[in-house]
Amino acid sequence: MRGLQAWWTTLAGRERRLVTVGAAVLGAFLFWAIALAPAWRTLRSAPVLIEAGETQARQMQAWAAEASRLRAVAPVPLAQAQQALTAATTRLGDSAKLSLQGERALLTLKGLSGDQLAGWLAEVRAGARARVVEANLSQTSPGLYDGSLTLALGAGQ
Repeated sequence: MRGLQAWWTTLAGRERRLVTVGAAVLGAFLFWAIALAPAWRTLRSAPVLIEAGETQARQMQAWAAEASRLRAVAPVPLAQAQQALTAATTRLGDSAKLSLQGERALLTLKGLSGDQLAGWLAEVRAGARARVVEANLSQTSPGLYDGSLTLALGAGQ
């Protein structure tokens, strides 16, 4: 500290002012870079982040409402679920084979399009209240799938 005081006293008045102004400019820059700039960036990005959070919250509320609606729907008797599943699978033609095993069903697919699979899943979810418990799919060519789906159905879900 004494060395700094000795150095300061050796400076002329003009040099002292120049060092003081330089230190003030450096201090102002550091204050901006460390304290103000990050806060400013956060304030500028806040509306986008808030909107994204609100969108995510709306999506989660929609999912919660759908889950509540699905829970409120009465289960389909096993025989009726099996009939609905068989009817939906028949519409897929030769690209799908269904095997029923009590409250489980195994669908084996060969060259089924993604759109057909999505439609079939929606149909069996609504008509048979079936849910996929295991899926082993591989894409054989663009938009076509081979593999198997195991579904749980009936009142024992």
